[in-house]
Amino acid sequence: MAFIDYYSILGVSKTASADEIKKAYRKLARKYHPDINPDNEEAKRKFQQINEANEVLSDPDKRKKYDEYGENWKHAEEYEKARQQQQQHGGFADFGSFGGNGGSYSFSGDGEEFSDFFESLFGNRTRSGSSRSRGFRGQDYTAELHLSLKSASETHKEVLNVNGKSIRITVPAGVADGQVIKLPNQGGQGANGGSNGDLYITFVISDDPNFKRVGDDLYTTAKISLYNAVLGGDEMVDTFNGKVKLTVKPGTQNGTKVRLKGKGFPVYKKDGHFGDLIITYTVDIPTNLSAEQKEMFRKLANS
Repeated sequence: MAFIDYYSILGVSKTASADEIKKAYRKLARKYHPDINPDNEEAKRKFQQINEANEVLSDPDKRKKYDEYGENWKHAEEYEKARQQQQQHGGFADFGSFGGNGGSYSFSGDGEEFSDFFESLFGNRTRSGSSRSRGFRGQDYTAELHLSLKSASETHKEVLNVNGKSIRITVPAGVADGQVIKLPNQGGQGANGGSNGDLYITFVISDDPNFKRVGDDLYTTAKISLYNAVLGGDEMVDTFNGKVKLTVKPGTQNGTKVRLKGKGFPVYKKDGHFGDLIITYTVDIPTNLSAEQKEMFRKLANS
């Protein structure tokens, strides 16, 4: 099996510190990560090699063995055992089957050859042939979903396009501006059997020209005629879900507020619960009065 120079893969010297190795690994891992380079086999191969190199060089014990025995570092114990036998018996220990630094590698205890490159993909193989999986969790994604206030008041479905993937979600009535929800496993794909990342969606709700939302309550204004403000009467007023008839009390002042219970915004994930609608009356002062009407107002003013 060809010798793999882990120092060269990470672009560091053999005397590099642990921090230098960590910094080099993170920089290269970001550059060649599969989520950044989808459908790029060369980048995928590089990413796997980078993980292999970091797996060995970031571990002081493994690095020491690698520096001494090269690509056959994981058989260091066999080398040491053979050396001890040589010293104890004064005989010759055959290292040919292990190769030493730069030698050939032909260890085949179970008929297969494994390097850490494949261990980083499929797990760390033990002498008994079992494996320990070492997966890498996928990257978390973020996205924004823009809604009108009306859309945010209704449970409905939306489709988002995130990193080329269409994701269909159900938006519950009552979501708030700036609210974030998490969709588990909808982020980047995991590597080597690792779990997928998550998707975090932030809701951005635009202002409505007629209604202002404060919590679960809605605020609006409604014009009423001068005559109804003075004498009282019925007015048709807009609410968030259509018009309603309100009875205006005689002598209602400009700026008077009335509260309509349960006519506000739906409460998030509480079916049948709503905030209130607070209406501020603005009295509509008539213009273009006739001479007779003006005279009537003069008499009222002088009475």
